[in-house]
Order: sequence, then structure tokens, then C-alpha cells
Amino acid sequence: MYRDRFRIGPALALGLGVVLVIGGCLDPGDAEDVDSPAVAGGWSTAGCAVPRIPEHVTVGGARVPVTPPKLDAVMSRIDQAGRAEFRDSFAGLEVDQEHVLAIVYRVPSTPFDDFIRKTAEDMCVQVRDAVHSTAELAVWHDRVLADLPYWNHEGVGIVSVGARHDGSGIEIGVRDVGRARPALVARYGARAPLIIVSADPVRPLPAETSRVAPPPGI
Repeated sequence: MYRDRFRIGPALALGLGVVLVIGGCLDPGDAEDVDSPAVAGGWSTAGCAVPRIPEHVTVGGARVPVTPPKLDAVMSRIDQAGRAEFRDSFAGLEVDQEHVLAIVYRVPSTPFDDFIRKTAEDMCVQVRDAVHSTAELAVWHDRVLADLPYWNHEGVGIVSVGARHDGSGIEIGVRDVGRARPALVARYGARAPLIIVSADPVRPLPAETSRVAPPPGI
């Protein structure tokens, strides 16, 4: 399945070397999960009963799948309404370009489900249950963010903080999982929706004036 970052804000690099991301998504092969609660359940729109041919473009001699404009527009409307009107239900979005469908993660909600059915029109949208909504995870995200000076002082190397698009929790990338885990659990509690993963430190690109930057014209 192809997964895409859908409408997230630009990453913000702080002096502590932390990248903040809200509403992004992660491919399972990108990091090592330590805690990742799973939820089953959901439904699909009527458009999923219609087989679809994926669209492709050629990039550098290779054919790659793309999101059809109509499906992209449907995802945009769901994303905007989810973040504005249904924050207590909406968790995030995912696109499967090979099968021409969108996946919406949400805490079960009849009003939001009705909105998705109406908005999807004849497009295929799979709706899956989530443990936490964007509103709930935003509270935890902001709490961890506010504590960054504390963790820096404690020597706990936090590299990234972001809400997972499937609503499973706040992913915290750390340099040393073994050291960070007990410290984070002690401060936030064992029931906090935190997913602790191993992550390498952020390496900024060299500035044009840096000695390791290529000479002008190369």
C-alpha cells in the first residue's frame, strides 16, 4: 500500500533539534514500534464496489502512481471538515494510489460518518476505527512539546514529536529508547497515548557558506 503525507504543516526545527509534525503518517518500515495499539472495525463507501484503474505519471523514466484529482478533492474536503467540525472524531487520512482509494481514520461518530458518505460521492473511501482523535492527541502533543526544555535538561534525546495519522497515539522519536521509555512513562503515566520509537538526530542541510557545501556552480 502506498502511503502519503496528506496536508501537514511544514516541519519546524527548534534549537533542541526537534521536528514537530501534526497529522502526518508513517509507513511501518520507517521506524521501530515500541507501543502501537491496534483497532479493528470500520466500513466502506458504495464507490468501493467499483473496480478502478490506477493513474500513473512517468518520472525519470519510471511509472509512478498518482492520486486522481476527484479523489484528491474528496480527501481535501474530508480533511478540512475533520479538522474543523469533527475534531473529536477525526484522526487522519491515508491514500492508496494503486487501488484508487482513501482511508479515513476516526473515532466512531454517526455525524462524521454521514458526512463522509455524502462527500465521497462515487469515490472509494474506507473508514477505519481509531483509538484517539486529533483533538485528544493535540493535547498530548502540546504537553510533550512544552516539556522539551525539561527533557533536554534530563538528557533524554527527543528527536521528533508528532500525532500518527491512524489515531494510535503521539509518536516520539528518541535517540535511546531504553533510557527514554521509563522516564516518559514516569512523567506521563502508563496509559498516556505515547508511541516511543528509535530515531536518528536531525541533520540540517549545510548552508551555502558552510565549508562542506559544494562550490558555487556545482
